[in-house]
Amino acid sequence: MLKGKTALVTGGSRGIGEAIVYRLASMGADVAVIYAGEAERAAAVCGRCRQDFGVRAQSYRCDVVDFDAAKETAAAVKTDFGTVHILVNNAGVTRDGLCAMMKEEDFDRVIDVNLKGAFHMIRHLAGTFIRNREGCIINISSVSGLTGNAGQCNYAASKAGLIGLTKSVAKELAGRGVRCNAIAPGFIATDMTSGQEDNPLVQMIPLGRMGQPSDVADAVAYLATARYVTGEVLRVDGGIAM
Repeated sequence: MLKGKTALVTGGSRGIGEAIVYRLASMGADVAVIYAGEAERAAAVCGRCRQDFGVRAQSYRCDVVDFDAAKETAAAVKTDFGTVHILVNNAGVTRDGLCAMMKEEDFDRVIDVNLKGAFHMIRHLAGTFIRNREGCIINISSVSGLTGNAGQCNYAASKAGLIGLTKSVAKELAGRGVRCNAIAPGFIATDMTSGQEDNPLVQMIPLGRMGQPSDVADAVAYLATARYVTGEVLRVDGGIAM
């Protein structure tokens, strides 16, 4: 279904990003796995993609907060794979705390990685998508960006910003055949949410359980092939933000 396409996934070495990489590879896409610090894990993800799905896969270390580093990485991927058709902005961090006591550096770091990092990758690949007259951008937001969440003012702000970024980019690039959508996961069982099983909010999920990374990956697979969908925010949250 995606044979002949190249997908670039930030934060692709673990958790939701890893599941997204495997899902796109299973659909025939070649994959560029962008990671921040775990080279061996990223290499293992690429190895599985090559072995299990028979696609090209390569890892690239990049701090998406760095404008120039993001530019160099995007250029390297285009050189190695020829072009890029799908961009998944998944890289994200948390630095939780109450707004009244939050350190400035904790606020800035979350905004820089989660929101500014996505802008950097879009900025450096937009020209490629425009020249190709096709492209698919998928930003991984959060239900926190839709509803807010006490103790996560920085995270919620970054994820709400991603939704605004998504809709603006969708309007700017639609005429060039480029689609931009967002996914808003709820409580997904990853290293980032470890220990949250007893969180009272989890008990409020209508479907009665935390989601799995594969649930988000399924949504990415849909948006990667939904030719008439752009500017949308797809919740994958078990109904908690209804």
